[in-house]
Amino acid sequence: MSSRKLLFVVAITVVVGAFFAFDLGRWFSLDALKAQQANIEAYRAANPWLAAVVYFAIYVAVTALSLPGAAIMTLAGGAVFGLLWGTVLVSFASSLGATLAFLASRFVLRDWVKQRFGPRLAAIDRGVEKDGGFYLLTLRLIPQVPFWAVNLLMGVTPMRTWTFYWVSQMGMLAGTAVYVNAGTQLASVGSIKDIFSLELIGSFLLLSIFPLIAKKLVDGVKAKQVYARWTKPAKFDRNLIVIGAGSAGLVTAYIAAAVKAKVTLIEKHRMGGDCLNTGCVPSKALIRSAKFLSHIARAEEFGFRRGASADFNFADVMERVQRVVQTVEPHDSVERYTGLGVEVIEGTATLVSPWAVEVRCHNGATEKLSARSIVIAAGARPFVPPIPGIEEVGYLTSDTVWDLRELPRRLVVLGGGPVGCELTQAFARFGAKVSQVEMLPRLMIREDPEVSELVAARFRREGIDVLLNHKAMRFVVENGEKALIADHEGREVRIPFDAVLVAVGRVANLKGYGLEELGVATSRTIETNEFLQTSYPNIYACGDVAGPYQFTHTAAHQAWYAAVNALFDPFKKFKADYSVIPWATFVEPEVARVGLNEAEAKERGIACEVARYDIDDLDRAIADSEAHGFIKVLTVPGSDRILGVTIVGEHAGDLIAEYVLAMKHSIGLNKILGTIHIYPTLAEANKYVAGVWKKAHAPERLLRWVARFHAWRRGG
Repeated sequence: MSSRKLLFVVAITVVVGAFFAFDLGRWFSLDALKAQQANIEAYRAANPWLAAVVYFAIYVAVTALSLPGAAIMTLAGGAVFGLLWGTVLVSFASSLGATLAFLASRFVLRDWVKQRFGPRLAAIDRGVEKDGGFYLLTLRLIPQVPFWAVNLLMGVTPMRTWTFYWVSQMGMLAGTAVYVNAGTQLASVGSIKDIFSLELIGSFLLLSIFPLIAKKLVDGVKAKQVYARWTKPAKFDRNLIVIGAGSAGLVTAYIAAAVKAKVTLIEKHRMGGDCLNTGCVPSKALIRSAKFLSHIARAEEFGFRRGASADFNFADVMERVQRVVQTVEPHDSVERYTGLGVEVIEGTATLVSPWAVEVRCHNGATEKLSARSIVIAAGARPFVPPIPGIEEVGYLTSDTVWDLRELPRRLVVLGGGPVGCELTQAFARFGAKVSQVEMLPRLMIREDPEVSELVAARFRREGIDVLLNHKAMRFVVENGEKALIADHEGREVRIPFDAVLVAVGRVANLKGYGLEELGVATSRTIETNEFLQTSYPNIYACGDVAGPYQFTHTAAHQAWYAAVNALFDPFKKFKADYSVIPWATFVEPEVARVGLNEAEAKERGIACEVARYDIDDLDRAIADSEAHGFIKVLTVPGSDRILGVTIVGEHAGDLIAEYVLAMKHSIGLNKILGTIHIYPTLAEANKYVAGVWKKAHAPERLLRWVARFHAWRRGG
């Protein structure tokens, strides 16, 4: 805590302590008010303005310091100043005092709360930023809710001070008027409880739900405005239309069919989308073949004589990749989904209204379909930056690289993200001379710096030319040779190549199927709310086209919410949960992560403890000649609650699953430590890192007493 905050807390503590030490609360009782009423009224009659100022100042101080007595002060306002002026004074004084308490709470507690509960607080912050005024107004309309608690709790949220002030003044006005009015009849008030009857309390409770009802009405009006230029059909052909048969679209259609809805799935290209055809499946098949070659190159480590080699043809490797795709293909096929009860149409879909889609089938036929809800799962495609000369030299992407049958002798890979890194290492292991060009200072920028360094060091040992801080400027063809001209710290660098692979990210597919014509809001992706609804509430989006993550497993995760919300709204709908999102990059050493890493925790100002276990000490890793990497777990200070995990090493993508489960279901490191893990396995590392955490939190004082106990039992 800073010295300013400490001084402020000490000052507040002294003032509040003095209030109770000198029993000043005795002046803020109903009996005391009645006893002094005549004297107070006489003073007010003699000094009306001064009395009002003094009263106002005392009221502000009481509410700002969250001292008991605000209710008595409100009664006094009515008794001394009457209904009109009492209400005015109390309304402004209570709102000002509440705002000061709000600001004090923010000054003292906000940073601490954010550090300790950062990830959990994020969702609350988003809700307050969006609808905080409605929530605050609801609380203010219920006099039984302690106002001082509302002041302090709202202080640790991102609510704007002005919003807090005016909503508080408006929300507290009704309760203020009731108390002030009771004060004008002070003689008949026997206790504070006498002010509110059951009927009055019921009225306030009904009044408190008015803001929520108003919000629903406003949302309804907005929705009607969105649909104003369209005529809604009286009935629909089906319950749901899904555009796109990648991971998100397939899962959406599967869930709809499982709950017996009539659903149509439309795919214009290939069932399975990018993941099956050009992404996860082919890339992992290629990586597996490349890893086999790397083991042959390391033959001596496994006890084999020098000179082990493999005779291979790159075309055969790429044919194997296609066989793997074809083997997986039936899982995502038209036949399978038709058998599940999904109507599958192969063709190009175009939105023609919020409830209708026109489909141009591959056989040339055109038909118009209607549905109560539509889910857009149109995916994404590789981004190709507009670098001068790139079209002239030609380029590969993660979509087209699978057409290669001849290994490029010299390959430039643009991009140091997951896709770029995976393909860089794979092609290098097949024998290509690979130059990886990354404009940022390190590879895999979303991971911790030490992770980037480990991966880059491994790449360099395998002969890859890792060019960091190199910005691609232009492509040229000189004397029949292709070359990339890059800027490296103000100096031009020439990088010759035979082929270039562009892997600098992916962009959502937003054009060509009616989004613009319909007026669906887009930016870099389709804009959705927390329920995955677009600007048309009956049109949903999920997967890569919606973001914020571009992972196959996240697309499938979103698809559940999109399907259920599309089919059961307005009866029930769910907010998409992104609290525990894992991912892995399948390079060697493999990198997997869930939740926060150290770099993010530092950037967001979230306090954490770090427990680390180096896998080079693990028996199974040693036996497998894979004794490298580490597991790093971030926890809440003083607690075993997991904030995030990074694993670097063999099968990291498999090992992370235990932590994904733990974070999802609030299982701490103590329970992981108490779980039996098979020996010898790589999974034991998860238990050992929990042991590292436990050792760091050993109860040293208790252990000293235990040592004395054992010494006593030995007779010492």
